[in-house]
Amino acid sequence: MTDLADIVPDFPVGQFDNLLQVLERHKVTTTELLTCQVADIGKRTQLPLLDIKRLADAVVAALHRDLGVSASNASRPESRPSLRSSLAQLVEASPALISTLDDSLDKALGGGIPTGYITEITGESGAAKTNFLLTLCLAVQLPAPHGLGRHALYISTEAGLSTVRLSQMLSHHPLLANLDKEDRPSLDNVHSAVTPDLESQEHIMEFQVPVMIERYNIGLVILDSVAANYRAEFERAAGKNRGSNMATRSNDLTRLGAHLRQLAKKHDLAVVVANQVTDRFLSPFAPASSRMGPPRSSYAGGGVTQESPLARRSKALPPGALDGLEPPSSMADHFRSSMPEPPGLYDGGGPPAPAVLALDHQQRWFTGWGDDPFADYGLKTPALGLIWCTQIACRITLLKQPVYEIQPHDDPDESGLPSLSKWRRWMKVVFAPHVQETGQGTEGAVEFAVTPGGLKGMVQEEPPHA
Repeated sequence: MTDLADIVPDFPVGQFDNLLQVLERHKVTTTELLTCQVADIGKRTQLPLLDIKRLADAVVAALHRDLGVSASNASRPESRPSLRSSLAQLVEASPALISTLDDSLDKALGGGIPTGYITEITGESGAAKTNFLLTLCLAVQLPAPHGLGRHALYISTEAGLSTVRLSQMLSHHPLLANLDKEDRPSLDNVHSAVTPDLESQEHIMEFQVPVMIERYNIGLVILDSVAANYRAEFERAAGKNRGSNMATRSNDLTRLGAHLRQLAKKHDLAVVVANQVTDRFLSPFAPASSRMGPPRSSYAGGGVTQESPLARRSKALPPGALDGLEPPSSMADHFRSSMPEPPGLYDGGGPPAPAVLALDHQQRWFTGWGDDPFADYGLKTPALGLIWCTQIACRITLLKQPVYEIQPHDDPDESGLPSLSKWRRWMKVVFAPHVQETGQGTEGAVEFAVTPGGLKGMVQEEPPHA
């Protein structure tokens, strides 16, 4: 039970000291305590079943307090609210929302970013994550229904707060520019801090942020980005220490997530974090449904394509192109011996796990990339892995895709070469507690453009498949 302090930091361990020592000696984790049968744990540890049940109930109650769930309401069916709730009761129970100041984006988000939860904005570099966050810094200062009438706190782990961009949004956004001076958002209400390393980040988040929230009436806490310091601190190490470093990082991420959730619930504010992405390399034994299908776009003379010249050049040969060519037997033996064996196939340990339980298959529904098997570009994965994914309540993915246009060449003897014409961007809701997720690929995603006034939804065109 060594992980209990990381999962529920305020759990009263003194009341169950003897039980916890025995469970730790038998390597029983918190997950096993909550999911396994009490009889199985008792047989394994020789502890009284009633004591184990009492400890499990206490852990569940502590988790309910951490998540803001009433244990009494969850356990007593008669105390559950009636389905015939009035509209006023439903509106009062729903979280407050912070607008993106664009009707198309707000519609996809169910009105905006909810308070009381951790929301993640993830995407590639240049996908407009920072522009999205800066818009929220201004919107939170507006009264309902656009904001909360409160201040914003912007914590940066890389570059500092872009006050020049904030001023540009204030002067160019049609809603903000037409407000009276006393009603307009102010840069004075956007507080900022820079955390260049993990040590300073932990200190600021633990001690300074709670004080600033109460002192300045903060309604929005932004961390841009959550992955930068963790990747710099833990991913540099290699070799035999890498496993222990990743375990330490997982504990730190769990503790950070619990702290941010507590702040969001206690002060009824929105916590929004930006996250980086990494390239996804699928296992050779991944399910066929999780692999990319044939590309949907191709070059056409004088037309527009969304595929780069290098991508076309690096494509594999079409099926059948190498038929009839057989490598030497020594080469075939070399390739055969160098390939990893499928897990569970030859180890004699029984049948392998179903392919649908593999991470390569499951992550298509919680990363924002790969849910369309016919995607024609490289897949990405949000940084910090599955551990961080379990800490957030909402994930919003910003997708971008280049558009290459074939320009005519001055020399009639030479064919035109494709060149980058523009970027297309989409906002996609992967999962959220207050709104339905976007459909497969970019079906239902909102295309937007980055303008001097912020993000602006575009007229819906036929989207590519993500």
